[in-house]
Amino acid sequence: MESVLITGASGFIGSFIVEEALRRKFGVWAGVRSSSSREYLQNRKIHILELDFAHPNELRAQLSGHKGTYNKFDYIIHCAGVTKCVDKNDFDRVNFLQTKYFVDTLRELNMIPKQFIFISTLSVYGPAREKNFTPIAEDDSPVPNTAYGFSKLKTELYLQSIPGFPYVVYRPTGVYGPREKDYFLMAKSIQQHTDFAVGFRRQDLTFVYVKDIVQAVFLGIDKQVCRRSYFLADGGVYQSRTFSDLIRKELGNPFVIRFRCPLIVLKVVSLLAEFWAKRQHTTSTLNSDKYRIMKQRNWQCDITPAVEELGYSPEYDLERGVKETIAWYKEQGWL
Repeated sequence: MESVLITGASGFIGSFIVEEALRRKFGVWAGVRSSSSREYLQNRKIHILELDFAHPNELRAQLSGHKGTYNKFDYIIHCAGVTKCVDKNDFDRVNFLQTKYFVDTLRELNMIPKQFIFISTLSVYGPAREKNFTPIAEDDSPVPNTAYGFSKLKTELYLQSIPGFPYVVYRPTGVYGPREKDYFLMAKSIQQHTDFAVGFRRQDLTFVYVKDIVQAVFLGIDKQVCRRSYFLADGGVYQSRTFSDLIRKELGNPFVIRFRCPLIVLKVVSLLAEFWAKRQHTTSTLNSDKYRIMKQRNWQCDITPAVEELGYSPEYDLERGVKETIAWYKEQGWL
């Protein structure tokens, strides 16, 4: 039985990867913080491994102890990270520096796996090709304009800089599905008869259902790819209202009042929300990073390499994915 460590296993994407790894009969280790929820990690076949990425000495002891008892992991899928922070410096500290500590420790302990799979983001490229609206390609120059995207890019570049290190990087576009909380806020708003759109210029959106990310990860393991990076999307291109219209359909077509928010207004609201959240020592869904993401007009990306090299074939278009997601929200009493 091959072993896999999934960091961030208690989170949205990580918990789905855990479930697929169990289905595929891997020995599954769920890497979590001591404070992490275990809500989606109830299967008794899951081995819980608490990892302290913030303190290299503690992390070294934890990994060394595991190696002494069980040997090294065959695969590591690194989902751990943050998408919202009180302090923007935390993006760099958590997403980049703690990943660097992790990788450096694996190298020191001779625990480098067959693949180190890193879940990155399309946001590493920032706003691109917004004049001709063509898909962002892997040979384009990444120019992230968010602290989140920059922290992920720094991590990618570090992994690429290590000679022979067996990284595989996945860069999903907007990820949605059961257990996801940001798109849930859109569904809740529509249920309460309000829908928002941003800006007046054309905006091409792309999405990927969480289970299609999981599919790509395990295709990469099956194909034993190494030192490669892939964009992940469902292959469709959608306009700004498509997602909300599908949500509305699954909610029984409630009456909604639609607001189109000018970018300048969104910017002011985002900055105020961020300022207030800092004073309360909490995070806000609306913030300056989120504003830049919502401002971006072109989210198309070229998934051809994933299709041709991995055999990636998205199983969920937006309509099917939204249907399944809203059904889950209803079943769980979120809506």
